[in-house]
Order: sequence, then C-alpha cells, then structure tokens
Amino acid sequence: MKRALAVVLAVATVLVTGCGMSDQESILDKDEIVIGVRPDLPLVGFRGPDGQFEGFDVDVARYVAGKLDKEFTFLPTLAAARDDVLVDGRADMVVATYTISQDRKAKVSFAGPYHISYQDILTRADETIKNVRDLEGRRICEVTGANAAQRVVEERKVAARVVPFPDYRQCLAALKNNQVDAVTTNDVILAGLAAQDGSGLRLANAQFNEQRSGIGLPKGDVPACEAVNRAITDMYQDGTAAKLLKKWFGTSGLDLDTIAVPQFEGCS
Repeated sequence: MKRALAVVLAVATVLVTGCGMSDQESILDKDEIVIGVRPDLPLVGFRGPDGQFEGFDVDVARYVAGKLDKEFTFLPTLAAARDDVLVDGRADMVVATYTISQDRKAKVSFAGPYHISYQDILTRADETIKNVRDLEGRRICEVTGANAAQRVVEERKVAARVVPFPDYRQCLAALKNNQVDAVTTNDVILAGLAAQDGSGLRLANAQFNEQRSGIGLPKGDVPACEAVNRAITDMYQDGTAAKLLKKWFGTSGLDLDTIAVPQFEGCS
C-alpha cells in the first residue's frame, strides 16, 4: 500500500511540474504593452522629427491595442531586431512589416496576417528591369534582417548579386548612387520609399512572392494570438482596414480594389 501511494504521489508531482513548465504569462495579463514598430519606412512605420510614429502599421498597432484594451508604448524596431525584441522581452508585440515564415515561427508566434502584399522591385527611372527574371546578374540591395533579396535567389532561382546594407535609407542611397541596380521587398515599403524620395524612382509592379505580414507575439502565447486575430477581423469588418489602406496608399498606385480579411495562419 505504501509503495502504491508513493507511485501515485510521484506521478502527481510529475504532472504538476509539467503543468507548471507549460504555464506562460500572456500579454493579455498586462495593463500596458510595448509594441515594436518600424521607424524607417515612410507610409508604413516612420518616426518623424518630433519623435512621433506614423504609418499604416502604426495605425494597425493602435487599433489592435485599443481592441485589447491596453495602454501601450512604441519601441523603434528595425528589420534585424524583430525576432530579438520578442525573444528577450523588450516588446510584447511587433507590427513591423513582419513577414510570416517557418524560420521565424521557430522563435516567435504570429497572429494574422493583417495584410497581404506582394514583393516588388524599385529601380532608377532609366533602368530596364521589369520583372524578377531581369534581376539575373544584377546587384540587389538586402537589408539586414529582411529576407526579400534571398527569396529572389533561393525561391525564384535568379542568380542576382545580393549586396547588404543596414537599412532602407542606405539601400535607397546605394540605388541612386549606382551601387546597386534594384531594391526588392514588400510593395508597400517600396511605395513609401519612392513617395518620400520624390526623385522619380520607378516601381516595376512585378507582383511576385505573396507577402503575409503578421503581428509578432512571444512564442506560445495562444490567448494573445486568438485575441489579436479577433481584433484584425473586426478591423476589416468595421471598415477600418480599408480606410487605413486608402489613407496611406491611396495615391501610391497600389491595387486597393479588393480588401478582404486575410486567411489566418492559426494560433496552435
């Protein structure tokens, strides 16, 4: 009898310990959250001279935080830091042109996507590049922490020459100075860069590689993921998504004719 009781207690201890190990505080338990947004992308996520953040992603972040009934502060987050700020706890959420990928899912969780865009190509006005195949042998900028240039080489099997730079500001300067021949990433990012620059840089409108922009969350925070997905659904159903897209990209040349709730990735 004593032996049987000892076995039962041992099993109970393992079960309790196992449950404790799987417990995770959700960001829903916090009164105030920190949201990582881009400071360097005009129309998308940009920090102005007054220190204030603006852009489509910034407005999406504000909307979602409101739906979650959370106070929030913004954390400037460049492409290379998006995983890190979630993993090390500096941010509770990242809304920063964060394309959902299997590699990233190994480190963080994603709600959404909240927006579907396409990869495009930005060139000088006198360039002949019209589609992804025209990048063969050409120099394309890659921002540290982004994966768009590698997707050209690895997924599309186009032997372009990838030239790294720390941010899109320096990519744009390299393009104008003839250090690279093209910049490739999400069309919304390129539209914002071209609009701010104003020098006549040209979008190819190539539309390849669907880009599923998700909201990054700490790995395994399923309750937060489900709550954010509900907020994204509301954003589309109440017309806010359409208003924000037209507010920021209505004159950019992007196709905004069809605005529907994207198909979510799931929160498991």
